[in-house]
Amino acid sequence: MPATVVLLHGFAGTGRAWEPVVERLDPQRYRALTPDLRGHGDARDARPIGFDACAADTLALAGGPITLCGYSMGGRIALHAALAARERVERLVLVATTAGIDDAPERAQRRAADERLAAFAEGATPEQFADRWAAQPLFAGTPPEAGRLWRADLLRNDPRALAEVLRGVGTGAMAPLWERLPELTMPATVLVGERDAKFRALGERLAGGLPDAELVVVPGAGHGLPREAPAAIAQSLRPR
Repeated sequence: MPATVVLLHGFAGTGRAWEPVVERLDPQRYRALTPDLRGHGDARDARPIGFDACAADTLALAGGPITLCGYSMGGRIALHAALAARERVERLVLVATTAGIDDAPERAQRRAADERLAAFAEGATPEQFADRWAAQPLFAGTPPEAGRLWRADLLRNDPRALAEVLRGVGTGAMAPLWERLPELTMPATVLVGERDAKFRALGERLAGGLPDAELVVVPGAGHGLPREAPAAIAQSLRPR
């Protein structure tokens, strides 16, 4: 029976963002599940939007053991799901993500920034929101083909729903999980892009806090690993 792999997309993406990864997985060996998370794509109307609800959705996708992979926001949700059902998660793959902001003033600043972006999203068209989101320095240097795939995925979302995502599961809304990482004893892989300085540092901290983790730095890649380096993610999903 194929191993079940659950792939959780990043903010303002959809499950279709994982297509370049899934096409590199042998369907005889892997059953890939790529849900749209609450507030995104076909789940744009699902409420409430919160970490507990998103984690419960994730765990309800399959009845048995899973390999759980999350990118950016999806990685933060993956951490919540893994902590909620440690016995169900055989392997954990965290891609360009964080366990939260543990400095309270910094977290409050991020929450305020998330609210400003949410207020913009409430009055924006999908094209306007995509332009603003993609213009961040975090995404500088995105290769053209990766950028084309990314923009198509961004446009599958309703900005008004994304505003609620920012308020419900934004980084500023998340209680940090760093102190709980030792509870996640399953084998873990942390992937970061070589050019993604911020998340490379966070990835080093994640890998250091997880009991059985390896850090993989993908040469030449930035923050958008599912679209920039899908082969590296597909490789990370295979047993060590």
